[in-house]
Order: sequence, then structure tokens, then C-alpha cells
Amino acid sequence: MSILPSSTYSLLQPANIMLILIAAIGYSTATIGMKMGSSALTSLAILVMAIGFAGAIFGETALLRVTDLGPVYIAIVGIESLIVMLYAWYIGEVMSLRQISGASMVIFGLMLVNT
Repeated sequence: MSILPSSTYSLLQPANIMLILIAAIGYSTATIGMKMGSSALTSLAILVMAIGFAGAIFGETALLRVTDLGPVYIAIVGIESLIVMLYAWYIGEVMSLRQISGASMVIFGLMLVNT
């Protein structure tokens, strides 16, 4: 997977989208591992967190070599927020209007910064 030089950088290039997804999925996986370990810290929870953080570090480090922190970080946080909110809904956690509004603002901010 080649990463284009910063002079031709765009978040919409396939390699960059893939790295953003890897980082977001990594952070989401680590968050899920933390949720797993919130009641009892098990080796499985630690393993899930470690795998998640490793993916996040790989994706984010590769992206930061070719671009500014701001747009990439917002993209990662936006996608991560969606994944974690879907996971919370899947496991039956109730989401308040405040949480849904906050996630919507993150996505709207992502669109504003990257247009």
C-alpha cells in the first residue's frame, strides 16, 4: 500500500482511506477491550486492547508521515465514534439524545474540516 507524498495528499485517496479505517477500527477494538475488562480485567480483554492499539498506532503513524494531524484525527475519531456507538447499541446500552447529538456533531465537524 503506497502512501502518496504530502503535495498530493487527500483523505479520499484509497490508501489513506484504508489507513484511516485501520486506525479507527484499532481504536474501536481497544475501546471494546476496555469495555470487556471493565468488570473483570482478563487476559482476553488485555489482548483485545493490545491488538486494537497496535492497529491504531500503525494506521495513524503511517498517515501522519504524509499529512497534518487535524483532518486525519477528526476522520479517525468520527469513524471510531460511529463504530463504538453501533457496538454500544448492539450490546444493548441505552443512548441518550445527548450522546447521539455529540456523535452527530463529530460527524458534521468531520465534513466541515475535510471539504
